[in-house]
Amino acid sequence: MDEKVIRVKIREMMETVTGESLDFPKYTTQLINLANQNSGGTRPKIVGQLSELIQECPHKGFIEWSEWYIDQHPDGIDNATRMIMHMIGNLKEAIELIDEDMVRAWVKDLVVVKTFIGLNVQEGILKTLSEIKNTTYRLANSSEESRGIDGYIGENPVSIKPLSYKTKNMLSETIDVNIIYYNKEKDRIDIFLNEDMRGFLL
Repeated sequence: MDEKVIRVKIREMMETVTGESLDFPKYTTQLINLANQNSGGTRPKIVGQLSELIQECPHKGFIEWSEWYIDQHPDGIDNATRMIMHMIGNLKEAIELIDEDMVRAWVKDLVVVKTFIGLNVQEGILKTLSEIKNTTYRLANSSEESRGIDGYIGENPVSIKPLSYKTKNMLSETIDVNIIYYNKEKDRIDIFLNEDMRGFLL
């Protein structure tokens, strides 16, 4: 039997339930959302743990829920608003500082620098560790790569592998040099050093 699908936009459903029609100017909600993320205006300690409160509320209707919530957290909305408005002020000041040179520098950093580090972490790791050791570094040539060497810190050959390499069955590859493992997070790279490498570097 064929089923009929009714699609309703969340905003339309909200307006149907609340009887309120909100029409925010273009881009404003994005900025308010950014200010809220930076300020933490709607964190549970400010407005309450909403997922729990909605379950605790003895009423099912929107109007009753709204009144019950305000009774439970009379200052929640005002406190969140103040925090977000303060951050909006900070964003306004920051926007005034942005010019074409800053945007160009940001674009270059994203497109050129972060792409390189994101896709080719080996040189970044070699350079970072060579600076700790106060020595030179270089990437391996093709002949050295065939022996499992990714680069040198000073005169010491090393192999650089993602942390997931440990859990994969790749041990058919024989690597006779120290292996440096790394794990790439959203905003950082964690470098793991074995005892020999710690002794060499630190």
